[in-house]
Amino acid sequence: MPRIAGVNIPDQKQIETSLSYIYGIGPSLARKILVQAKIDPTIKAVKLTPEELNRIREIIEKNHKIEGDLRREIMMSIKRLKDIGAWRGLRHIKGLPVRGQRTKTNTRTIRHNIRKTVGSGRKPPAMST
Repeated sequence: MPRIAGVNIPDQKQIETSLSYIYGIGPSLARKILVQAKIDPTIKAVKLTPEELNRIREIIEKNHKIEGDLRREIMMSIKRLKDIGAWRGLRHIKGLPVRGQRTKTNTRTIRHNIRKTVGSGRKPPAMST
């Protein structure tokens, strides 16, 4: 298994897909990296030569934030929002949707109100008098 940025990427997949296993690299960024390194995106990761792997590593290390650095930066920006008391920070603290989504329906996962089946989790109907 080739190892890039501390992550073992899968052998039997195309290198374009394998690079997306690294946190912070999606399909479009993987394509850009491979064009910059002059590597065919359809080649399998196991067939890469050591010099091709080194070219990919250098491009990623020099130009992109990935893995721990990216996670740390995201955590720090959320912490900053919480510290200054911004609306988005308060939504993070309360565990509610941050980007303006409705909460009457559709936010069960973030509110921890997950229904396993259709009928479970609902309140019983009110008794008529």
